[in-house]
Amino acid sequence: MAEKFLMPKLSPTMEEGQISRWVKKEGESFGANETLAEVDTDKATMEMTALSGGTLLKILKGDGDTAALGEAIAIIGQKGEDISALLSEVSANGKTAAAVAPAKKEEPAPAPQKEAVSAAAAATAPAKVATAPAAVQPQGRLIVSPIAARMAAENNLDLRSVAGSGPNGRIIKRDIEQALAGGGSTAAKAAPSFTPSTVVGASGYREEPTSQMRRVIASRLTESIGPVPTFYLTREIEMDNVLSLRKAINASLPDEQKVSVNDILVKAVAMALQKHPYVNASYQDRTLRFYEQADIGVAVAIDEGLITPVIRGANLKGFVEIGAEVRSLAARARDKKLQPEEYTGATFSVSNLGMFGIKEFTAIINPPEAGILAVGSATPTPVVRDGQIVVRSIMNITMSCDHRVIDGATGAKFLDTLTRMLEQPAMMLA
Repeated sequence: MAEKFLMPKLSPTMEEGQISRWVKKEGESFGANETLAEVDTDKATMEMTALSGGTLLKILKGDGDTAALGEAIAIIGQKGEDISALLSEVSANGKTAAAVAPAKKEEPAPAPQKEAVSAAAAATAPAKVATAPAAVQPQGRLIVSPIAARMAAENNLDLRSVAGSGPNGRIIKRDIEQALAGGGSTAAKAAPSFTPSTVVGASGYREEPTSQMRRVIASRLTESIGPVPTFYLTREIEMDNVLSLRKAINASLPDEQKVSVNDILVKAVAMALQKHPYVNASYQDRTLRFYEQADIGVAVAIDEGLITPVIRGANLKGFVEIGAEVRSLAARARDKKLQPEEYTGATFSVSNLGMFGIKEFTAIINPPEAGILAVGSATPTPVVRDGQIVVRSIMNITMSCDHRVIDGATGAKFLDTLTRMLEQPAMMLA
């Protein structure tokens, strides 16, 4: 039976999606697990797949069109079915009236193995994201479909050697197939020799019952301040030793593996969190959730806003490994190639605006995390040490704290530990 195919929820924060490209055309049949279309969500380009077979009878939202969650984007069913009633229903609801002219009927054909995937089923269909980074050319970023990116990566095809035939010059599957068939590929640049030494999943956790006192505090603070009762703590940190450490590390590393101050900061935050479990926790109404590992969200600015890729188990990784992950995740975040699990589930976040010359700011907590650290620039500053005026590289940090989990003294002790680790990096090993 023919039915409307509705825009499914393809990422945790998705509210609408833009059709990047229909993989299947009107009148084409599809089988279970086949990709119907590529959809640009708020975070990534996702493949919309079918759970069962059917026929794409009518496309209501074409390439480049945007649809809200639950809005009809196509009509699916079996070949030869009468869809005029569904078209009238969509038109009567004011949805894409110009795009719903009745499709030309085709001669009945044997039904597919099973009725086409329903809109409800589509919402739970597994979405796949390309893991190959988008290529960059001197004129700007290449536009590449996830399927094409994956095929290029699997075949060591340099995307810069491929001409895109899709909308706006987008490189699509057939372009890769033609390039491979014609032998017009060039070997991709060799990836850095770095190999991750530690691979971990999302942190495990334990939960403890919330005391009645803690519930009352949370309730009253929420009523008086807002959904997340927040307070702020600020510290100044001398970063001279971190800068010296970074210089020494990078002296023996190739350019593609050099670490940044932020990489060292992420490691220090992760190690400090291990010593202060209430900061590496979240409020769960009747329980406090304490995480075993430090999964650090690193804020990355993209054209559409801000996204926070997660470094899993940062406390288990070294500076070089953290740096490699940050670069990889940030690049894919800007190209909207991240999988949902790569930007959700952090236990604590770091937002660094120091590279933009910002000296101090406050950041907004990303629930259910209990805290986020706002990092400013390290600036040469005259300070008094042992009665003498000397110049030190001073960095201001401000932690936003969820008062339902972190009390003032708890947050202050965490920042004290973090300060000692950054001023004396050897303390990360203690």
